Amino acid sequence: MRLSRRGLILGGSAMLAGCAGASATAPVTTAALPPVAAPVVVPPVQTVSVTPPPLDPRGAVPKDLMDRAMAALDIHHRKLPLRDRMYLVDFKKFSGDERLYEVDLIAGEVKVLRTCHGRGSDPDHSGYARRFSNTPDSNMSSIGAYATAGASWGKQQGPNVLLDGLEYTNDKARERAIIVHGADYADPDFLAREGKLGRSYGCFSVAHTDLPELRERMGEGRLLFAWA
Repeated sequence: MRLSRRGLILGGSAMLAGCAGASATAPVTTAALPPVAAPVVVPPVQTVSVTPPPLDPRGAVPKDLMDRAMAALDIHHRKLPLRDRMYLVDFKKFSGDERLYEVDLIAGEVKVLRTCHGRGSDPDHSGYARRFSNTPDSNMSSIGAYATAGASWGKQQGPNVLLDGLEYTNDKARERAIIVHGADYADPDFLAREGKLGRSYGCFSVAHTDLPELRERMGEGRLLFAWA
């Protein structure tokens, strides 16, 4: 069967019309899109630089002593976990002078007290410590870094603070019973009468009135550093 060119054209036109008609009648649906959220603006992080207060603003502690003590904090850091306060003793000074320093490493302030040295360090009782030893029964003071080992009580000296020597110059502190304790010969009336403090057997003796607060604040794990 032969289809005329006219028939193909007409047939094609009909098909196109049908397609067009189907396309026109089909419903067009548009899915509802969620609203676009506004971008979140994160403000830049502002860093605040806090400058700590100056350490020892009045210059009470000799600079060399302060530098040596700060170095000792780092050298013995494993045995000195508490770094809020430290205690320094300047045995170069006269016994009647304030030469025990409590240094507040956070606030920077320094409190000064008096302390004695050993009779073996000052056999003439001049008020100045001249010799130092770590030898038992020498009755001398020992220099170097100590770790406070907590409050204790002894039959002879009563309330005290135990000390552990951290260097070869003082590592027999426990064996020698070198401690911080109160003593009559460290009291203000003894100083007023004699013009200098009395002598210990190597301990860091202090006035009875100073001991309670000192004993509590020294605690355990802080540095006591003595030099001469």
